[in-house]
Amino acid sequence: MDSSKNKTVSASSEDLDTEMLERLLVELRRARDEIAKSVVGQQDVVEQLLIALICGGHVLLEGAPGVGKTLLVQSLGTVAGLSFARVQFTPDLMPADITGSMTLTPDESGQTTLKFQAGPIFSQLLLADEINRATPKTQSAMLEAMQEGTVSAAGKTMQLPDPFFVLATQNPIEMEGTYRLPEAQIDRFLFKSLVKYPEEEELQGILDLTTGVKQQVSEQVLSPEDILLLQKLVRQVPIASHIQRAVARFALTTQPSRADSPSEVTKFFRFGLSPRGAQSLVLAAKGHALLDGRYNVSVEDLSAVLAPAIRHRCQLNYEGEAEGIDADAVLNRLLDTETRKAA
Repeated sequence: MDSSKNKTVSASSEDLDTEMLERLLVELRRARDEIAKSVVGQQDVVEQLLIALICGGHVLLEGAPGVGKTLLVQSLGTVAGLSFARVQFTPDLMPADITGSMTLTPDESGQTTLKFQAGPIFSQLLLADEINRATPKTQSAMLEAMQEGTVSAAGKTMQLPDPFFVLATQNPIEMEGTYRLPEAQIDRFLFKSLVKYPEEEELQGILDLTTGVKQQVSEQVLSPEDILLLQKLVRQVPIASHIQRAVARFALTTQPSRADSPSEVTKFFRFGLSPRGAQSLVLAAKGHALLDGRYNVSVEDLSAVLAPAIRHRCQLNYEGEAEGIDADAVLNRLLDTETRKAA
């Protein structure tokens, strides 16, 4: 019997009673509907943003200019009630423009004192717009904030607001004037979500929504306190030991350096899934189960979040890119093989 079908709230929710738990899950699904008021289509991406938010992760949004990446982020900030800041990344942007710097500030007596002027990173939701247009040095200013939730500047380590959520957008790498994100930074994104060009009906809906007199506006549904409770709840969602073991075996099969890895991995992959990536896959599956109104992780949850959770962590080598290998399809087959063995 699949444990994911059990709709009963387990006793592991120590800090949340059943009534509050049900309220949070209802509001979480309402948040998805509110975002849909101002964002036409992109349902998969909207769900991935919400899952990352309640998992305490960050998201890298990739898509061509004009497909609604910035609108997605702004709508999420409104619905979740988060303080919002936006940084437009450009080639001349410096790290201090993001984190802040020491400035001379006049006091009441007219004398100037040296004080730290906080940058836009000191917000709950930071939109790093077109992050791959800045140099790697500036991109690296985000590393500590994304991993530790702190900023080190002026000889001090300062805590960022809680929750802290980075949503970075990037244009496809082949577009002019962009820099590839370092592997160390890209691994710190829970998801890499692809914002695709809309279909005909979706495009018509976008035109109706944005060119008329009256425009739909998303309303706040969640609060920062609700998000912190949901982040605590996500980690309490149980996952069966055989499913977790399948994830561990799957991570090992993606390593091209292992002699027992499948031939398509050793031949076409540059590197495989890191331990952080395996953790992200399990945590994201827990978030997907909650968003779906379930309290146990199923194999379907893993499959649903597999592509956005690891497409930026398992990279093809030059031969794989030249052959046009579909990395997502290969990884799906590997996960399916391991989950079938574990069943």
